[in-house]
Amino acid sequence: MKVKEFMERVGTTKTGRAVAYLKDAMEDMNIYSETHVATEKIDITSGQRFYTLPKTLVKIIDLRVKSHNNGNDAYRSIPRLTFEPKIKDSDGQ
Repeated sequence: MKVKEFMERVGTTKTGRAVAYLKDAMEDMNIYSETHVATEKIDITSGQRFYTLPKTLVKIIDLRVKSHNNGNDAYRSIPRLTFEPKIKDSDGQ
């Protein structure tokens, strides 16, 4: 839909105001739906604790691990911690 069509539907003749409304609507839609989502798979290596994440990463939405708290080799999300962990790391990190 073009700006002119939008202006005809809402009944306005002020282009600046119509564009401002469209920008506000786009920002609101972006809050509720993720855009530019990419999936990255990283294999876990025995004995390795830290992994390098992509430089383009902005936000991690979900982490899933195969066979985590289940016995049927299904992928399951790892719950996010809301507080500091009670058990401290052995190496102090």
